[in-house]
Amino acid sequence: MDILVTGASGRLGPSLVQALQADGDRLRLMSRRGAGPGGVRGDLATGFDLRDALAGAEVVVHAASDPTNAWEVDVAGTRRLVQAVDRDRLRHLVYVSIVGVDRIPYGYYRAKYAAEQVLLASGLPLTIVRITQFHGFVDELLATARKGPVLPVPMGWRVQPVDVADAGAYLAQVARQQPTGDVVEFGGPEELAVADIARAWVAARGGGGHVVSTPVPGRLSTAVRDGAALPSGRDRGRRTYAAHLGG
Repeated sequence: MDILVTGASGRLGPSLVQALQADGDRLRLMSRRGAGPGGVRGDLATGFDLRDALAGAEVVVHAASDPTNAWEVDVAGTRRLVQAVDRDRLRHLVYVSIVGVDRIPYGYYRAKYAAEQVLLASGLPLTIVRITQFHGFVDELLATARKGPVLPVPMGWRVQPVDVADAGAYLAQVARQQPTGDVVEFGGPEELAVADIARAWVAARGGGGHVVSTPVPGRLSTAVRDGAALPSGRDRGRRTYAAHLGG
């Protein structure tokens, strides 16, 4: 099978590529420079070399994203990808999105949701996979939020973070199945309060500190409190956040 991956250099990339590797398959990794083993050149932001990169691809796993330039890369770039894909060869396009893009009023999420709509209107054989936040990303958010000995977190927020290797394995499994033509969601094995995550992180990694739950006003905060960041369906990873903290 000829498989092309966009966004292979991102946070998800190494786990996704490892999970996709199989004897007899041709695995290509698209980036602006096309460097490294299996690298091919293609630029979502400009469309440069996209058609050549996508030529012959039977499966495309579209994981590329740029939160700083999402409307150009995620939305317009996805439209360019749709126009450049080899429709005669394509069996399945898997798009990596985020749980809550349709429910949480946040600019980057709006762009991801718009990219989903581009794909759903394209007529391509596809599956959109919305994934919750990766464990390592949660760590980074907590480290950024910490102010000296105090770690303020939004009161009442509930999330379901997932191990990046679990997410990569799930995406590879979906890519080798028949397209659903719709959205599926995937998250970690446990629904957790953000305050409890923060306390566990402080105990394991933070070198001491005090977690303070802080009321956060606004529609975004209300949506997360109401469960908009939690995945639907039954597909779940196995590795817990506690196991991640334990190394």
